[in-house]
Amino acid sequence: MDAASDDVAERAQPVRVSVAGAELDGDFARPRDARGLVLFAHGSGSSRHSPRNRFVAERLQHGGLATLLIDLLTQEEDRVDARTGQHRFDIELLADRLGGITTWLWAQPGTSKLPIGLFGASTGGAAALVAAARRPEAVSAVVSRGGRPDLASEDLSAVRAPTLLIVGGADPTVLDLNRQAYDLLTCEKDLAIVPGASHLFEEPGALGRVADLARAWFVDHVD
Repeated sequence: MDAASDDVAERAQPVRVSVAGAELDGDFARPRDARGLVLFAHGSGSSRHSPRNRFVAERLQHGGLATLLIDLLTQEEDRVDARTGQHRFDIELLADRLGGITTWLWAQPGTSKLPIGLFGASTGGAAALVAAARRPEAVSAVVSRGGRPDLASEDLSAVRAPTLLIVGGADPTVLDLNRQAYDLLTCEKDLAIVPGASHLFEEPGALGRVADLARAWFVDHVD
């Protein structure tokens, strides 16, 4: 681990956020002179421990961005979801909790002045877009990785935050859904296709490309 990574690791800390009675666990890291903060919305069946999102978060930290990786489901909800899958497509629930977390961040002395970006993966991409549409004053930018923005449905046209959709070139179904959602967005937007990448961006270099695209987007638009 290099010196920059050591600096970020020293500043990482567990947090617990209460949103409408739900206790949500997260990991917060803030590099020196952070210019903004990126809140992660994990996808179907994932958590704040996702190695893919943690990899992206570290790249963002090295770009001068604080990060909050947080579970949008409680531990009990997560156990139920693992058996039934009943919560992972509940976009309303996930978006409401993202909105509640932004309110919590505004109230914390260490984050109250930081503009907020949302990074969503899979169904978390839809939740991020719905939250951005309903809280335009709170969200400065959105990035979706292999997301399902189509599930944001009628909220897509209300998104005002600059939005980047990142999709693997070898993920044709999700790519088609992203193209449909892209056409419905009326904000500043871009669709980035990572050649040869499948849904989880497991191919060599694919996730690094995602991280670089996300970092550039947030650095340019989170202000």
